[in-house]
Amino acid sequence: MSVVVGFAPTREGRAALAAGLAEAVRRGSRVVVVDNRRADPDDPDPRATSTAALEALRPEVEEALGADAAAPAYELRPLTPGAEPSADLLAVATDAGADVVVIGLRRRTPVGKLILGSGAQRILFDAPCPVLAVKPS
Repeated sequence: MSVVVGFAPTREGRAALAAGLAEAVRRGSRVVVVDNRRADPDDPDPRATSTAALEALRPEVEEALGADAAAPAYELRPLTPGAEPSADLLAVATDAGADVVVIGLRRRTPVGKLILGSGAQRILFDAPCPVLAVKPS
């Protein structure tokens, strides 16, 4: 089983990454970090951009998980171009047999929720496992 983390380069995403890595260490479970941002429509190769961004996280992930033989395994998954971030995260959670999904939340106004919808809400309701929702400190 595994811990699946929805990461985006925001304060909320960094909080989710920290909480997800700590949860993986606590459980002794594999962790899957998913680039969970929306692809830039002007980017000619969003998957390559996503892969590069995740590679920049590798040292931080390895440091948090530990370097010994008992350290949990991890995987870095780039975004899926054209996929809705919440749908992509849910697909990875199902594929990875997630024990828990970790996401970061940000405060939104009632009008913002109405107009923009909520990917976090979809993840909370549709995840195949418990969801740990964290906010930045």
